Amino acid sequence: MQIEISDSLADISADEWNALHDGSNPFVRHEFLSALERNHCVSAEHGWHPYHLLLKNDKDQLIAAAPSYLKTNSYGEFVFDFAWAEAYQRSGQSYYPKLVCAVPFTPATGPRLLVKPGEHYDHCASALLSAAIAVVDQQNLSGVHWLFPTDAESKKLVAGGYMERMGCQYIWANNEYSDFEDFLSHCTSKKRKNLRRERKRVSEQEVTLQVMHGRELNTADWNDVTGFYLDTFNRKWGNPTLNQPFFAELGNTMGEDIIIVFATHNEKRVACSVMLKGTDTLFGRYWGCSEDFHSLHFEACYYQGIDYCIANGLKRFEPGAQGEHKIGRGFVPTPTWSAHYLRNENFSQAVRQFLKQERPLMEQHCEALHALLPFKEKDLNS
Repeated sequence: MQIEISDSLADISADEWNALHDGSNPFVRHEFLSALERNHCVSAEHGWHPYHLLLKNDKDQLIAAAPSYLKTNSYGEFVFDFAWAEAYQRSGQSYYPKLVCAVPFTPATGPRLLVKPGEHYDHCASALLSAAIAVVDQQNLSGVHWLFPTDAESKKLVAGGYMERMGCQYIWANNEYSDFEDFLSHCTSKKRKNLRRERKRVSEQEVTLQVMHGRELNTADWNDVTGFYLDTFNRKWGNPTLNQPFFAELGNTMGEDIIIVFATHNEKRVACSVMLKGTDTLFGRYWGCSEDFHSLHFEACYYQGIDYCIANGLKRFEPGAQGEHKIGRGFVPTPTWSAHYLRNENFSQAVRQFLKQERPLMEQHCEALHALLPFKEKDLNS
């Protein structure tokens, strides 16, 4: 077996890459990752340089890979290490570039060690983990960071000497609900009333919602989606990285798996949310609006997603990073993981000690947040 590095997924066919995973997670598909590259969403301008780790057998066949990037900043990662970078700078060392094994701009748990079925998983995964550290040492990088791996992968990373870090996100579980009212029946009376009232407020403002799949959208529709996406960043003084060609390409290549919720008022579109669908999970990703309407964000980003999961038999809904307001709407605090290797031993020991102290606080915080859930006592304990 041999390790190779690729700076473009254009060098790898979609069939080769997609044969490395089961297709259940949309973000590691060749269609998604290559669209980011082809439309310059990942580029030097944004601090993401493709540097994919490839494992090939003796017949030069691709048998495993890890989507990876050389990073010259920490933006778009959602595992915050700015304090680590500042500490490096204060000591006269450079934290950047670093190697990141992740999906750009996507705080969603999913496979990072992609191994072709039929190959020896442990051997291939271990080869990729060792290769990442070798790249760091050979290229004089500060370290390597695996972001939002699966639970099983995180355990493997820890066994391989990486430092584990815990985060917390909020995930809705479909307990075989027949409809939204069935879901509400498991909530306390007060919470049930609040959620119904939020949905009613939207209709009282004469806002209507339309759910579409990517294949149904035309160029004008994608222009609207992009405009709402950009508006969010303009309001928050952020740095938008995605663009209309990226969204439109996903509509062509992943049309069944990208879901758009448009909100309309007085025959004018005023907001939209963007979600992607896996085999059993819905992922909320982007939101934007041109006018303010009470509770519209909750309707377009959360309740429409719950409706979609129930109607289509999806087991989970991950609406995106952060936002404790999600808990009261039925999204359960759930651990997420990242794993880290730092080449400088002194900094590595300091970070290891920090993570040791941070972990119990994160566990306590995540557990305490369960008190904010809207469910009846019997459902909390079931």
